[in-house]
Amino acid sequence: MQLLPFKSITLTARTPGPKLLFLGAVHGNELHGTRGIADVLAAFDSGALELTHGQATFVPITNPKAYAQQQRNGDRNLNRNLAPTNTVVEFEDEIANWLCPLMAVHDAVLDLHSFQAPGQPFALIGPTNNTEALQPFAQAKLEEDWVRVLGVSRVVYGWLDTYARGVEVRRRMIHDERARLLCDAKYGVGTTEYMRSVGGAAITLECGQHDDANGASVAATAIRNTLAFFKMVNLPSPVPSAQMECLRLHQVIDRNDMGDTFAKPWTSFDALAPGETIATRASGEIIRSRENERIVFPNAKSSPGTEWFYVATHSDRI
Repeated sequence: MQLLPFKSITLTARTPGPKLLFLGAVHGNELHGTRGIADVLAAFDSGALELTHGQATFVPITNPKAYAQQQRNGDRNLNRNLAPTNTVVEFEDEIANWLCPLMAVHDAVLDLHSFQAPGQPFALIGPTNNTEALQPFAQAKLEEDWVRVLGVSRVVYGWLDTYARGVEVRRRMIHDERARLLCDAKYGVGTTEYMRSVGGAAITLECGQHDDANGASVAATAIRNTLAFFKMVNLPSPVPSAQMECLRLHQVIDRNDMGDTFAKPWTSFDALAPGETIATRASGEIIRSRENERIVFPNAKSSPGTEWFYVATHSDRI
């Protein structure tokens, strides 16, 4: 299998300004970002869109191996345990050694994804400002203002600290050497978490289901609105969304056994009533919601020892 080289396209205006990075196909079967980037680059090439300030860098295919295989991962999930390394074991380590330095010289990144189950597009932002060891951050206001103009009406946060809490539970369940990485909170670090760790701002945009015919348009609109929000192109400032649903992730549940089953075919953001049955373990244990909640990222194909689903609650943050 011949792999595409790592490729980025950088446009630089004559007038200084922000440096933004746009990523497509971090997961090789998620192509809305790749197609949205192509649409925006064509607009620049035709003159319909003009870069007036700063620098915009586009990576249409971030994981060329996964893209060539038409699947989510190459050797592993690029959006986990992302950091430069001197010990290259998997292809994603090679990507990290190229991608992380690229992120570090930009001010912000918009990472464009899609998802398997039916559902509406949504965005994920980082934590509130804090000085804690896990993910210190000081640009929450920028991400909150930015996410309002992307063209979606739902935003989620709380990923990394929720993942870290889940790791503490996982450590008690996993005993084989191969699974050690899954028991490290750093395994929850992907593109946006790494970007924030080097001082930047970052948003993940889930542009819809993998096969959604509107997904590329969602991605292209978000790219254009982002460039306009940062006042880098010949477009008016985008109008912020008047209403956005904001949810905070607070719990992750791992699958323990392939006999663990969902009570029904959940999709992300389905409502959970207090005490509602979500799933049943192979052991017979019933998992119920504790209050009015939402299920997020349910994965009926997950493997034992990995995330099965997340639970979120309403937040007044945005």
